[in-house]
Amino acid sequence: MTNDEILAQFGPRESMEYDVVVVGGGPAGLATAIRLKQINPDISVVVLEKGSEAGAHILSGAVMDPRAITELFPNWKELGAPLNQAVSGDDILFLSESGHTRTPDWLVPRNFHNHGCYVVSLSNVTKWLAQQAEGLGVEIFAGFAAAEVVYDDQGRVKGVATGNMGIGKEGEPTDAFQLGMELHGKYTIFAEGARGHLGKQLLAKYKLTEGKDVQTFAIGIKELWEIPAEKAQPGKVVHTAGWPMVDDTFGGGFLYHLEDNKVTLGFVIGLDYQNPHMSPFEEMQRWKTHPAIRAHIEGGKRIGYGARAINNGTPQALPKTVFPGGALVGCDAGYLNAARIKGSHAAIKSGMLAAEAAAAALAAGRAQDELSEYPAAFEKSWLNEELQQTRNFKLWFKKGKTVGQLMTGIEQWLLPKIGVTSPPWTLHNHKADHEALRPAAECAPIAYPKPDGKLSFDRLSSVFISNTNHEENQPAHLTLKNASVPVATNLAKYGGPESRYCPAGVYEFVKAEDSGARLQINAQNCVHCKTCDIKDPTQNIVWITPEGGGGPNYVGM
Repeated sequence: MTNDEILAQFGPRESMEYDVVVVGGGPAGLATAIRLKQINPDISVVVLEKGSEAGAHILSGAVMDPRAITELFPNWKELGAPLNQAVSGDDILFLSESGHTRTPDWLVPRNFHNHGCYVVSLSNVTKWLAQQAEGLGVEIFAGFAAAEVVYDDQGRVKGVATGNMGIGKEGEPTDAFQLGMELHGKYTIFAEGARGHLGKQLLAKYKLTEGKDVQTFAIGIKELWEIPAEKAQPGKVVHTAGWPMVDDTFGGGFLYHLEDNKVTLGFVIGLDYQNPHMSPFEEMQRWKTHPAIRAHIEGGKRIGYGARAINNGTPQALPKTVFPGGALVGCDAGYLNAARIKGSHAAIKSGMLAAEAAAAALAAGRAQDELSEYPAAFEKSWLNEELQQTRNFKLWFKKGKTVGQLMTGIEQWLLPKIGVTSPPWTLHNHKADHEALRPAAECAPIAYPKPDGKLSFDRLSSVFISNTNHEENQPAHLTLKNASVPVATNLAKYGGPESRYCPAGVYEFVKAEDSGARLQINAQNCVHCKTCDIKDPTQNIVWITPEGGGGPNYVGM
């Protein structure tokens, strides 16, 4: 049954009224809710979070710049925020296949300076933010996915509807069926993270990207390790460039020492890579075998795994962030600073700016108009100034690794030394990531080593420690516009790249009954990274929300 048929039979949906509805319980959404309550405790605010609890779906490196959280909570230390480990040192390494070169401290570009920052588990920070929000009177509904935008008869955003529960695999209501609920707000703030399911729809409906650059993404694959005490270097931050990436592919690694003998490490690859034989997951696995990386983790135990798409964060590609009845914040808009490899401070700041605009509008008796004060405040903010300073970072690397490294040195090291804080030139991008993929026949196959089970691992054992789970008797949330395209086009022309770009083993080409091939979708493995929605060369895959509470349950990530 279609959703309209379900509503015709079981509707109408019940609704709840709030001043502000926030979609997404990450740093951006929670900062929005907290700031609203700080300004006026009488504003009614609800946060919808599709994860089983706040923080369950949060994945980030993460080295956190405390600037924004200090604005939100000047006394965050006294309140017990889990920013426990200050950065103690930075290493920038250029890797060859078996060796490395360390960048002298005096040559490190400003975007890689981490003095005053903290190595954190962003999922733990998010849990703490949720506690602060609830303490201020914010209602948080965890385990409920916002599946649909609700509009009024004038085409303004009126709120959202949660997904129906208890729909069987064939789309029919089961005995456990529950109709979704509508949450209406005078304003609805969307904070779903990169490539938000509803945010993507809003961009199209309100033409929010007109006149803007095309936004690009990367995939970040992360692991959490517990290492021998003698190897612990609390606060040590390592970033790598070079091997195993080839010259035409943007990518690099990170390794951060947390407190309590923990190390968080991972690999980021631009989703504009060209070779369909590439597997980001397996690139990350072989990167860990490099002597400079294995020295940190050898003898340790892997205790966590996850993956997430990341905005590349150029302000040239930032969409219009407001529309009648709502706004986009955090990575749903694209505020991440890719050059600094940081987004949590940008998420928090953008949420605060949107909250301040919404609170002023509510105080003036306004509802469901455009919060023009929000983008105006962003233009004057330190966040905009910071993003402008790094606006060309990823775009230089599109011209090749050597050009990217040279121009990063000029823009982030040389220009600041002569008093030029922002580059006097601007690069642009008009090509989506999925358009970069070349036919398989034009590209060299890549032979990846087999995992050894000590440093490198396979996908399924990785997904297992992400604690990913979905109710099995539900329709697949990874949908195809045309079921024939994966075999007829993606497999025939591109060698079936979905079986490689997915870091969770969701997509498999298996033998069909007619001895041909068919695409099998193992939706229960999905870690909600959104890579398939971005990288599918035919844009045939559409990620929609599964039942609330499904997906990964990250612990300490």
